Amino acid sequence: MEKNLTTGSVFKAILTFALPYLLSYFLQTLYGMADLYITGRFCGVDSITAVANGSQVMHMLTVIIVGLAMGSTVIIGHAVGAGNMRDAEDAIGNTVTLFMAVSLGFTAVLVAAVRPLVGLIGVPAEAVPGTVQYLTICFIGIPFITAYNIISSVFRGLGDSKSPMYFIAVACAANIALDILFIGPMALGPVGAALGTTLSQTLSVIVALFGIWRHKTGLRLSRQNFRPRKGVLGRILKIGLPVAVQDGCIQVAFIIITIIANHRGLIDSAAVGIVEKIISAMFIVPSSMLATVSALSSQNLGAGKPERAAQTLKYAAMIATGYGIAVVLVIELVAEPLLGCFTTDAAVVLMGCQYIRGYIVDTIFAGIHFSFTGYFAACGKSYIGFLHNIIAIVLVRVPGSYLASRLFAGTLLPMGLAAPAGSLLSVMVCVAAYRWMKRRGTLYTAA
Repeated sequence: MEKNLTTGSVFKAILTFALPYLLSYFLQTLYGMADLYITGRFCGVDSITAVANGSQVMHMLTVIIVGLAMGSTVIIGHAVGAGNMRDAEDAIGNTVTLFMAVSLGFTAVLVAAVRPLVGLIGVPAEAVPGTVQYLTICFIGIPFITAYNIISSVFRGLGDSKSPMYFIAVACAANIALDILFIGPMALGPVGAALGTTLSQTLSVIVALFGIWRHKTGLRLSRQNFRPRKGVLGRILKIGLPVAVQDGCIQVAFIIITIIANHRGLIDSAAVGIVEKIISAMFIVPSSMLATVSALSSQNLGAGKPERAAQTLKYAAMIATGYGIAVVLVIELVAEPLLGCFTTDAAVVLMGCQYIRGYIVDTIFAGIHFSFTGYFAACGKSYIGFLHNIIAIVLVRVPGSYLASRLFAGTLLPMGLAAPAGSLLSVMVCVAAYRWMKRRGTLYTAA
């Protein structure tokens, strides 16, 4: 099942790998948006706010898991590129062991701390009960979310981005059907949204396991592969941990921004929550470029072809930038009807349009630094991605959002502009780091 990405046209390899991943990410975002959309059709602003806040917390956990899994994707990719399937088997086995332990720990801690967590993020009082219910159910489902991302990271390390697309397609279809049932006729509100998400993730894992059993993967896993090995776990964590911490910090920044919006009132909170979901959908190409660059560059570096890895970065950044410009133009034209799909509340639509018209510019710059982050991870230097994101968060995103909220109480536009300003700083740091390390000849260090 492993696919060699070290020969042929680099541009074609990017498209071949990225398109299935892009569709996977779109479907994953779609079933997240389905919760909010269907809730908006059947429930009030309090339920919309509950689902928006709850899903923001769950998105943070998911991206942390995905970031940590990048260590597995890169290590497996290096092994496949070098033709060493035994190392790939060890990496896969240790990935399963590591992530199952992490998911069970997350579940136990978060279920116990759900009420203090909801209080910490400043959810408006009207939405607190729904948010608590939503998060409790979703926290119980963390092992299934983790299992899906483990399986996806393994397949992508093997060069296969199509199988995860099929798995998430099942989850998306199931989630939409369950949301309509639970939120509509059964009138379960945020509880129904959470049940739909958790049950659909469980179904996708079952389908994924069945797919592994039916297909020939070229791997022969044994009990030995699942025994924790310090060297293997160390290499996975060396790459994955900085990415996970980086992504976690980004999401913490988003939650801080959500808290700022929550303190502005129910209308602004709902508007920001809806826009965050829309932005997640708009980020399908930047995010797919991150995963594509990390997977393709890993195999090429493992095969001793650093020039192909560099070309992958170049083409991915160009694709992401072109996409970002196109998205900005479209959103500026259709902001009102787009927000209107999620709520009929005129005040929420008005504030949401202001926020998204500033925020959407981020799609241009984010695609560039996402591509660099994937490349640095493949080179064994994922700490650079961590550094540039922390710098942008601390110096621009959070303080910029806070000041905009205090200085411009009647509009969300300045708060939205804090995101692209932060990403522009990230791009500058990435380009400077790349040029400096390239001159020194220290870009690639074998993981």
